[in-house]
Amino acid sequence: MFSILLAIIYVAFISLGLPDSLLGSAWPVMRLQFGAPLSFAGVISMIIAGGTIVSSLLSDRMTRKLGAGLVTAVSVAMTAAALFGFSVSRSLAALCLWAIPYGLGAGAVDAALNNFVALHYSSRHMSWLHCFWGVGASVSPYIMGACLAHSGSWEMGYRTVSVIQVALTAGLFLSLPLWREKKGAAGADGGRSGPALGLKGALRIPGVPFILLAFFAYCAAETTAGLWASTYLVEVRGVDPQTAARFASLFYLGITFGRFLNGFVADRLGDRKLIRVGAAVMAAGAAMILMPVNALALAGLVVFGLGCAPVYPSIIHSTPFNFGAENSQAIIGVQMASAYTGSTFMPPLFGLIAGAAGVRVYPFFLAAFIALLATMTERINRLNRDRASQI
Repeated sequence: MFSILLAIIYVAFISLGLPDSLLGSAWPVMRLQFGAPLSFAGVISMIIAGGTIVSSLLSDRMTRKLGAGLVTAVSVAMTAAALFGFSVSRSLAALCLWAIPYGLGAGAVDAALNNFVALHYSSRHMSWLHCFWGVGASVSPYIMGACLAHSGSWEMGYRTVSVIQVALTAGLFLSLPLWREKKGAAGADGGRSGPALGLKGALRIPGVPFILLAFFAYCAAETTAGLWASTYLVEVRGVDPQTAARFASLFYLGITFGRFLNGFVADRLGDRKLIRVGAAVMAAGAAMILMPVNALALAGLVVFGLGCAPVYPSIIHSTPFNFGAENSQAIIGVQMASAYTGSTFMPPLFGLIAGAAGVRVYPFFLAAFIALLATMTERINRLNRDRASQI
């Protein structure tokens, strides 16, 4: 029975990725219909990100009251409703309104699912599950593209993904007894008695500020690398736009394929070593991007993606070990909020910096966040060594 639950969780991670690429792939057509400027997609994205951050911070309270299974089911239902709402929207105001449940659902399910997997499954499943998120994020532009090619309707693209989410919602509600059985068989659910830990309580736990900065740095580096890769290759390296776009997509393929490969070694190496290896490979990729030979710069982008692969799932999976199973849901929720903050605000910040100093600072910007990631995770490792020596 637990294998059925694991299969449902894998499908749920695909579902997590499906909505993430829809706006970007549909916006060139959507904005013409709404008469909106190109930049307005950023407004919608910021509303979604804001909802995601809020629900991530509230995930501890919600999961303790409802359980991970029910939070996941309700959150996916909210996302399905929001996607359908997008498909019937006839104004920018309506899109902004539907972006609120879109973000709230995404943050809650992300935190609840990640904590459940961190508590109840091995590191290899965490890597493969995040690989499946990449599958979802990669598939949704093809769904939107097919709908646009067949009928010219971006609405049908959103509606199609909404139907997929509705089907998953039904499966999740039917599977709720399995979530409870898995929690009972494990002997612990990571819950806490008494009031929710909250942001202030989480920050008082030794090491939590370090891991929040590490997560912030990682997500800042990953999203900035992906968003600005083509611009750097075209404007600084003189690569033709088609080749630049292809290698920018290979960056994301590197993350997805890297997580698939990591699953085979994750249990043997452990989370700590995987984070170290990932940061080192990211640094090597940034150095290659800086090299004056274009072939090395292009390859460096793929190497950077491979380095990114183990970091996110390993940080999440190590949370119960680093801070205790009783605190993991609250801390993973805060980590998610920190991650979304980095991925939302740092790429636009790079845009401002690039406007003043030039896009050529791209590899240096990435290197600064890699250094912050490595420094903060090593401080966590030092805290764990000190705790172990005191026992």
